[in-house]
Order: sequence, then C-alpha cells, then structure tokens
Amino acid sequence: SLGSISVLVCESQPIVIEGLQKVLADTNDLVFAGAVSRPAEALDAIQRIHPDVVLIDGSTGLTAALRLLGHLKATGPAHPVLWVVDLPEMDAFRALQMGARGIVKKTLATNTLLECLRAVGAGQIWMQESDQVADFLQRKDASRLTPREKEVVRLICRGLRNKQIAENLHIAPGTVKVHLMHVFEKTGLKDRLALAVHGRELAGVELSASDRAGS
Repeated sequence: SLGSISVLVCESQPIVIEGLQKVLADTNDLVFAGAVSRPAEALDAIQRIHPDVVLIDGSTGLTAALRLLGHLKATGPAHPVLWVVDLPEMDAFRALQMGARGIVKKTLATNTLLECLRAVGAGQIWMQESDQVADFLQRKDASRLTPREKEVVRLICRGLRNKQIAENLHIAPGTVKVHLMHVFEKTGLKDRLALAVHGRELAGVELSASDRAGS
C-alpha cells in the first residue's frame, strides 16, 4: 500500500521468519515481502520483489552477509539492515563502509527492530544511539566541534584507527585521544562506532550529488 515499507528477510530459521511475519502483519506501515534462507539467494529475490529494506541475518557468518552488502551497494535501491547477535566494533565499521544502513541486535525488543526498519525504510541510517544524536543535532551543538575535531571525526568515518589518524594529521596519537575525548564529551556519543554512523552530520560533511551517485 501507499507509504508502506516492504521488508525482505534473509534468515535461516523458519520460526524466526514466522515470528517476524506476524509482527510485521500487526503494523500499519511495514509489509513482509518474503524470505530467503541464505544471503546467496537474496539477490535474485531482491530483483524479483524490489523490497525497500533487506533484513540480513549476520549470525550465520559475517563474510556472506558482507558480500551481500557489497552487491547491494553496487546494484541499489534496497536498504540493507544487518541483524546480529553481537558485532565487534571493527566488523560494524566494515559493515557500514560496505553499505549497511542499520545494525540491530537480535537480543533487542521487537519495537526496537521495528523502529530500525522504519528509519532505514525512510532513508536514514539507524543505530541504537540515534536518539541522542538526533537531540544533539537539533540543539545545533555540532557547530561547537573545532575544525580539527571535525577532521578527526571525518577520518573515523573512513574507519581509520588513532595511529593512522595521527599520521594523517601529523599529530601525536595522544593528541588524537584528547580530540576524541572532547568530541565524545560534546556530542554525548559513547564510542567510535556511533561517531562513524553520525560523523557526516557532526563534521558538517554534506554529500554532493556526485558522491551520492557514487555511493
């Protein structure tokens, strides 16, 4: 129906698929568009169904999930959400760089998953800290970041570690830590991952049309 968000699920356990189907059926705006059991089968289904969002189970192995993310980034328009039991920070970075638009834990409440699907379906990037960030951006405190702090945030968005950031900016690794401490204090964000998700807004990096076309 008009204004609804269709969701294709990539999940190996029938009971989980059935549960999700029931949960989506109880909403007014989310539609269960189908399910595949392996990431490898998802591409065909996406071309057939044209879902708005693809919920990808990452618990069967991250490699296959990341490969699917890479394909989706290249072929467009379905927005991928990674559904994981747990995800180390560096893997989450990789997933975001590969084009994941949301990362949500399977241990979270159903409502949180629905919130994520809605946000991603509406074209946003979603992670658990998003509420804080939205508040922060609305307060316009983002402009309080110094130019150097914004540079650090930009490099974090590219997945660089402190040592690499230090080399890039010709400063000491200890100085990078101090800048990061200030950024966390000013933004209220908890970790590098949250920064990576929201760094574009924080660092005031507006994507140009050509960037968007290439992303």
